[in-house]
Amino acid sequence: MAASLFSLPFLFVFLLHPLSSTANIHKTNNLLKLHLFTEPTSINTTHTTHKPLNDTPPTVFFEVTKPINVPKTKPCKHLILQHDFASTYGKPPVLLNYTPPSHCPSQDFSKIVLEWKATCKGRQFDRIFGVWLGGVELLRSCTAEPRATGIAWTVRKDITRYYSLLVKNETQEFAVYMGNIVDTTYTGIYHVTVSIYFYPAEKKLRHSDHGFNNLVSGRDSKADLILPISRNLPLNDGLWFEIQNSTDSEAKEFKIPQNVYRAVLEVYVSFHENDEFWYGNYPNEYIIANNLTGYPGNGPFREVVISLDGEIVGAVWPFTVVFTGGINPLLWRPISGIGSFDLPSYDIEITPFLGNILDGKTHKLGFTVTNALNVWYIDANLHLWLDHRSTNTEGKLLKHESKPLAFALVSNFKGLNGKFLTSARRLISSNGWVKSSHGNITTRFNQHLGYSNLMEMGKDGDLQIVNQTINFTDTVSFRKPSSNTKSFKSLKNFKFYMYSDYMDQGNDTSLSVANVTLGFNEKNVKHAGLGFVSNILRNLQNGQGVMVVKNNLVQSGEGSTQQEYTYNGSGLCYFRNISSSNYSILYDKVVNACSDRDYSHLGFGLSRYFHFPASRGFLSVGKLHSAETFVAADA
Repeated sequence: MAASLFSLPFLFVFLLHPLSSTANIHKTNNLLKLHLFTEPTSINTTHTTHKPLNDTPPTVFFEVTKPINVPKTKPCKHLILQHDFASTYGKPPVLLNYTPPSHCPSQDFSKIVLEWKATCKGRQFDRIFGVWLGGVELLRSCTAEPRATGIAWTVRKDITRYYSLLVKNETQEFAVYMGNIVDTTYTGIYHVTVSIYFYPAEKKLRHSDHGFNNLVSGRDSKADLILPISRNLPLNDGLWFEIQNSTDSEAKEFKIPQNVYRAVLEVYVSFHENDEFWYGNYPNEYIIANNLTGYPGNGPFREVVISLDGEIVGAVWPFTVVFTGGINPLLWRPISGIGSFDLPSYDIEITPFLGNILDGKTHKLGFTVTNALNVWYIDANLHLWLDHRSTNTEGKLLKHESKPLAFALVSNFKGLNGKFLTSARRLISSNGWVKSSHGNITTRFNQHLGYSNLMEMGKDGDLQIVNQTINFTDTVSFRKPSSNTKSFKSLKNFKFYMYSDYMDQGNDTSLSVANVTLGFNEKNVKHAGLGFVSNILRNLQNGQGVMVVKNNLVQSGEGSTQQEYTYNGSGLCYFRNISSSNYSILYDKVVNACSDRDYSHLGFGLSRYFHFPASRGFLSVGKLHSAETFVAADA
C-alpha cells in the first residue's frame, strides 16, 4: 500500500488470517494483494444508480483540508508535466527542464500553488510518489486506488515557502517519481498533469531584507536559498533516502554560504512495506513467545532522528498517515485518509548550530529511524536565510542537550491474548547566537515529545485494538539585546485508534471488521513583542468498514467515513463536516466563518467524537491505563 511493489499489508492480512503458531503470511501475501485491492463483487450501493461502465462518470476522490488563501489577482498558469505513469517501477523519475514563467505580466508573486491532477481506470494499488525541483522535495503524496468506472483526484498545495527556488532565473531539473506496474492483473495507468499557479501580489511587494522582525514568521517567511538533502540523480527510484532497519543510516554532505543567519531543516517522511502499519506492529517478546513468523515486529514505536555531524539536532515522531489502500480500502472512498494526498513535512530549527557550520567546509546531515523495519523514505530541504548586507556572519553554539530516549514497555499477555502499553518521551534543546548586520541574535530551539500506545490482542489473536497518542511541542525563540524576545510555538497532537476483528463464518468464509479514528490537531502561536497571533487546526476522522471474504476473495463489503475539520486562523477560518458511504457523499456542510470557541489545549475534545460501536472496546481497554487513554477534555 503506497509503497514499492512488494509492500506488506500487515493489518489487512491480519484481518483475514487469525494468528496461529508457525503461521506464515508471506506464502499468501501476493494472493491477498491480488484480490483484496479489487472492488468487491457485491457492494452496498443504496445511494447510487447502476449504469453501464462507459456511461458512469469517474468517482472524484479528495482529502478534506482548508482552501488555500489566494489573492484576488488572476494567476499565471505554468504547465509543467503531462505524463502517463504505466510501467515505471524501478525506472528513473520523469525529468524535465524547469524555468520560471516568462509570460506573467508581473514577477512579484504573493502566492504560488502546485496542482496535481490525475485520473485512472481499472485495477491498481495505491502508489507513493514525490515531486522535486532541483532535488528539493515539493510534494510527497499517495495515489487514489482506481475502480472499473474510473477515478479522478486533485491535490493543490501552497508551495510559496519555496519562492526563491521557483523564481530562480536558471534552468533546473524537475523530477516526478511514481513506481507503478501495469500487466494483465494490474491495469490502472495514472494519467497525470502537474501545473504551478503564480498569483501576482494585489499590491507591489516590498522586497526588504528579512532580519530580526521576520524571524518569527515560521513557514510564512521565505528562505533566500534552499539546499536539497536528498539523493542525487541519476537513479532508478525517488530521490528519497531508504532506511531499511534500526541500524541503517543515511546522510548527505552539504556546504552553506558564509553569510547565513538562519537555518531550518524541513523533513519529509513516509513508511512502507513491513513498517507501513508500524503503530500496530507486535512487540518482539509476543512474537517469540507465540512462535509467530511473517509478522512485522519491533513494537509500535518509531522516531526519525536527525543528526548534524553526528550530533542529534532534532526528532520527528510522525503522524500515522493511512494510505488509500490501508487497513480497509473501502474506508477511503471517496474521502481519503488525513495527510494521504499531501503528507506533512516537519521543521527542525538548526540556527543555534550555525556557528559550527559557517566555516565554509563540508558538513553532514544524517537520518536514522528507531526500531525501523524496511522501509522508510526520508529526505529533507535545508532552508537558509542570507544576510545581504555582509559576506560573513559568525556564530557560536552555547548549549546543546539531547537526552536519551525514555522508553518503557509494560506487557501482560498469555498465549495470543494480552495487553501492551508502550510509552516514550524525549527532550532536545539547543541554544546559540549568530551575529549579522541585523545584530547579535540568540536562538533557542526546544522539542518536547511524548508517546503512548495501548494495544490489546484478544480472541486468540483474531481481535486487535490499538489506541495511540503522540504529543509534541516545538518552541523557537529569538532574543536580541535591548529587544523583546520573539517566539514561535507549535503544539501537535496526533491520535490513532483502530479496532479490527476477524470472525470465521465457516465454509472458508470470514467477516472482517475495521474501525479507525485519525486525529491531527495543531496549534501555532507567534509572540512578537507585546502581541501574539495563533492558528488552530482540529481534524478528526472516523471510519467503519466491513468485508465478507471467501477463499481470499472479497465477496461484499461496506465502508463509511465521517470527518470534521476546523481551522481558525488569522485571515482564514474554515469548517467542514462531511460523511460518506460506499463512494457516495451522505452529508457535507461547509462554513467559512470563525468560531468563538477557544481551543486552549491540544485535546480538542476528541473523546466527544467516538460515535461508532468500537468505542466500547476502546473504553474497556482503557481500564489498564486510564490516565493516558484519552487526551485532555474540553476546557
